Amino acid sequence: GLPIVALIIMFPTILFPSTTRLISNRIIAIQQWLIHLTSKQMMMIHNKKGQTWALMLMSLIMFIGSTNLLGLLPHSFTPTTQLSMNLGMAIPLWAGAVALGFRHKTKASLAHFLPQGTPLPLIPMLVIIETISLFIQPMALAVRLTANITAGHLLIHLIGGATLALMDISMTTALITFIILLMLTILEFAVALIQAYVFTLLVSLYLHDNA
Repeated sequence: GLPIVALIIMFPTILFPSTTRLISNRIIAIQQWLIHLTSKQMMMIHNKKGQTWALMLMSLIMFIGSTNLLGLLPHSFTPTTQLSMNLGMAIPLWAGAVALGFRHKTKASLAHFLPQGTPLPLIPMLVIIETISLFIQPMALAVRLTANITAGHLLIHLIGGATLALMDISMTTALITFIILLMLTILEFAVALIQAYVFTLLVSLYLHDNA
């Protein structure tokens, strides 16, 4: 009857250990190399103001990636399949990037609502369309992550159920289905990491447009 939510939330940090030694082991060396490579690629396009978000963006990609991977374990729950959680990550980050743009680059941010050379009769319509597209950005972020992770889990569940059902009918067909299930599981491991990267990269691009 004890709440273990805090322990579950803290568990992914065990997957990313830190060391005080000058020469670390291979696992930590590979992790540090991947983190350095990803942060270098993401921060390449940013100015000094945008580069202050490096720690937050790297924490975000590690959190989403580890959560997606842990969700592939049997009898586990994937929080990123919940739209409410993804919106809870997307909206504050998007709002922070937009607020940063309006504070430091007010004219450039307002200029996005009205492209140069727009005919006078189309100005009200374009302003409305650009405003809607701006507010859709966090929704698109959250829905993309939710849909991709949920679709993969549903496919694994359905093909796994079909494999069990076919074992009583035809072992050959069940074996083929099981091979498909294994390939799909490997694909889901890749999707879990790719979706974490895509989510963080899009937040980084929104920051680049405003910082």
